[in-house]
Amino acid sequence: MLSSAPRPALPDAQFSPDIELLKRHDGQGPRYTSYPPATAFTDHFGPTQLTQALERSNATARDLSLYVHIPFCRRICFYCGCNRIATRQTAMAEPYLDRLTREMTLMRRHLDGGRRVEQLHWGGGTPTFLDLDQMSRLMDQLGTHFNLSDHPDRDFAIEIDPREANVYTLRHLQSLGFNRLSLGVQDLDLRVQKAINRIQPRELSENLIDEAYRLGFRSLSLDLIYGLPHQSVTGFAETLDQVIDMAPARLCVFNYAHLPERFLPQRRINRADLPDADTRLAIQCMTIEKLTQAGYIHIGMDHFARPDDSLAVAQREGHLRRNFQGYTTHAQCDLIGLGVSAISQVDDVYAQNTARLETWQTAIDHPRLATCRGVRLSEDDRLRRHVIHRLMCDMQLDFDAIEADFGIRASYYFANVFERLATFRRDGLIEYDKHLLMVTPMGRLLIRQLAMAFDAHLSTEHRQQFSRLL
Repeated sequence: MLSSAPRPALPDAQFSPDIELLKRHDGQGPRYTSYPPATAFTDHFGPTQLTQALERSNATARDLSLYVHIPFCRRICFYCGCNRIATRQTAMAEPYLDRLTREMTLMRRHLDGGRRVEQLHWGGGTPTFLDLDQMSRLMDQLGTHFNLSDHPDRDFAIEIDPREANVYTLRHLQSLGFNRLSLGVQDLDLRVQKAINRIQPRELSENLIDEAYRLGFRSLSLDLIYGLPHQSVTGFAETLDQVIDMAPARLCVFNYAHLPERFLPQRRINRADLPDADTRLAIQCMTIEKLTQAGYIHIGMDHFARPDDSLAVAQREGHLRRNFQGYTTHAQCDLIGLGVSAISQVDDVYAQNTARLETWQTAIDHPRLATCRGVRLSEDDRLRRHVIHRLMCDMQLDFDAIEADFGIRASYYFANVFERLATFRRDGLIEYDKHLLMVTPMGRLLIRQLAMAFDAHLSTEHRQQFSRLL
């Protein structure tokens, strides 16, 4: 019988994968940065539902997390599926920043001012599109409207395009209170870079990383993407070797989703230049092997971290979480999303702003919040969210703890789920009894597939809207 105590050490994923088995379980599905996934959001949800959730959340006194969406980019990368606006004029950001301030005011009316912001993330688009004065004004407004933490353990992060930043940018960001950086690299192969319209010599990233460590930033993450045009196992291995030499604390290695029918820039990518499914899977397995051999912990899915990084520590101690930024150590906070297309996770609701800039502007000018869709979670949703996120964060499920926390009998409540899981157990992806489920090293590669077994919202139609699992 499996035992739920003590918490077992997570496997290091150094194994020989069964490629045919993995291919048999491949498909499409959510990444579960939320549960229910965004496909379950309804447009019968607006500002009133969000403001009510904000007011309910004050009773919890939970800390806050802020996400600020900066949609501007000077150049369009052909692989990109983000909500962004192409312009070379930083003045274009001025009216957007003014409206962000007004949106903060609208949010702040419904929040207890004593609640501390322990996590802050500027995403995009390209946040470093803003000039230094604009960055300062934005941070000043955030500090005026919210109680920004100055605790050393705060997590204040910003996404950086190395082509849009230099050592002066990093020094300024540090003075503003940022202590974590995320650099978009994608691939260091020049042929790949040309195909995706992102020419980015290694020296750009390397110089910023060296300066970030010299300045004492707490953590630095690099983003890579596999599945891009002209990539091969050998070529991506060379990129990984160079990245390992840079020694970032974290790595996110994403699987490119080619959806040109949804994202117009992807139509500039020649489908014939994309690696086939076997090559993509081989790249993924090689990446896990190479990074774990280099000392990184495979946190799950596309995240890797040094053993002493806060993500790895949180996973070992059992309090790793997931939110719209992926794996995090602060997801117990209520998340406030600011800007076009931003998503909030407050109390028992998810609420998303409109993705259309003009519609967002009109709402803020009236003035009202720009919430256009969302969902309020049922008790079943809360339970399944907890189970899915614990599975994806811990690579195991403690059924005794779930029963105690939610007052259910897991074998009865999830009877149909266990029927689905039987195939995964037979194929060696999981081991379980009535007390504990554990994911095997092979199963870690299919953690999204395992999580889908607990999803009560997922339909065949919905699956087609998500990226491939492998």
